[in-house]
Amino acid sequence: MSQAETVRDRIVRAIDEEQLGAYGLHVLIGTEVAEHRWRSDDRVNLYSVSKGVSALAAGIAVDEGILSLDSRAVDALGVRGAGAGVEGVTLEHLLSMTSGIDFEWFGDQEVPWPDLAGEMLARPSRGPGEHFQYSDASTFVAMRMLGAAVGDVRDWLMPRLFEPLGIHNPQWLRCPHGWIVGGSGLELRTEEMARIGRVLRDRGRFGKQRIVAECWIERMRSEWVVTGADGLYSSYGLAAWRGPRDGWRLDGRYGQYVFVDEAADAVVTITAHEETRDQRLVEIAADAVAGALPG
Repeated sequence: MSQAETVRDRIVRAIDEEQLGAYGLHVLIGTEVAEHRWRSDDRVNLYSVSKGVSALAAGIAVDEGILSLDSRAVDALGVRGAGAGVEGVTLEHLLSMTSGIDFEWFGDQEVPWPDLAGEMLARPSRGPGEHFQYSDASTFVAMRMLGAAVGDVRDWLMPRLFEPLGIHNPQWLRCPHGWIVGGSGLELRTEEMARIGRVLRDRGRFGKQRIVAECWIERMRSEWVVTGADGLYSSYGLAAWRGPRDGWRLDGRYGQYVFVDEAADAVVTITAHEETRDQRLVEIAADAVAGALPG
């Protein structure tokens, strides 16, 4: 039995014992792959794992010289009448949830304003880089910055990310004006999401093809922001969370996870609908990977 199969079986056994609502599991260790399905492999809303894909989009844009982490939202979007302090809000602040703007909005909520990005940027900042507030709106504005330069972000990503990964015609939920939500709403199958995880583990490569610069992947999982929360939600990078154990992850509502353990050369990808104990899914995955390490 391969190491990937051993990890898969440990995860499946624990999920079944705890009666968690998992849909699919994909384990990649080195070049070994092992999978398990609890239901058909349909595309599902990845929720906040979408933020990680948005961060990859931003990294590709940085590679191409379209944006930088220091690009200001007011400049990219031509904002007039920005809130106090908002002139200092950059792409980095938006991706790390540290704009300082008190504006909590998520992709399953209504958009009662004429323009979501304009509404956020019209509100004052308590100090860019000084306060953490998790919100889909931050990622939405970051993707609006990219969209202002390239047009439809999903279409722009097709030849740069989705097609090289063999992901055909992915759909992404949109705001009333047609912009991708960014922070949520990307729909992929478990195995398709695992290809995103492979890019993260392999520091920006997918096989022999370079998708995004290695330094961008390093930035996503370093320079952690202290969020003020406990446990698995205490440290945030660029669209990524630290932990469990020595790994890091993309983390979506109801148990959508891409967990990367670089020491084990491993990625565990989970899709699920677990409403009460979704955190257990990634804890189980991290424990199974750690338990398979030699020594």
